[in-house]
Amino acid sequence: MTFNDRATPLSLLQTRRSGKPRDMVAPGPSLEQLHAIVAIAARTPDHGKLAPWRFVIVPDEARPALALRLVEIQRAEKPDCNARDEEATAQFVTQAPALIVVLSAAVPGHKIPEWEQQLSAGAACMNLLHAAHAMGFVGSWLTGWAAYSEQVRDLFGAAPQRIAGFVFIGTPGRELEERPRGKLSEIVHEWNPGYGPDR
Repeated sequence: MTFNDRATPLSLLQTRRSGKPRDMVAPGPSLEQLHAIVAIAARTPDHGKLAPWRFVIVPDEARPALALRLVEIQRAEKPDCNARDEEATAQFVTQAPALIVVLSAAVPGHKIPEWEQQLSAGAACMNLLHAAHAMGFVGSWLTGWAAYSEQVRDLFGAAPQRIAGFVFIGTPGRELEERPRGKLSEIVHEWNPGYGPDR
């Protein structure tokens, strides 16, 4: 089974994998396709129907301006950063044909625990990747220092929202390699009455 096998729902799920944004090339999804990808992501399980996530599509023509803003924030928050660090930050947001910033928008004090709302935002990121793969693209979900900067967050939303991730989408520019996966015997266990921390 190859990465390009999307013939059935199961093969679609079995072949999805992340690509490195720096290796992504055009064509990327059109604006219409990006909206369709986000609409699929919004079908994520959402206890309480709170929609505790937001999606910010960064248009290609706006990416250089975003790079400048991130470098300015980096200089302010990381005084010891050097020219190489700034170049890496600029490249971070301008790599790959498309970029969607996902925000966790949990509702504080609601009867639905914030942790459940945050999990839903993570699931929305995963659904973005599945939708991109289904459309023939490759995606990558990244964080990095910018995802934890309140000043960067303020470019896309407002407190108490948090950046759940930067999702890059494009066409693979090179063969995707399968990464090592955990053995099922190591990550799957069957519960029994004696199951516990000392298993």
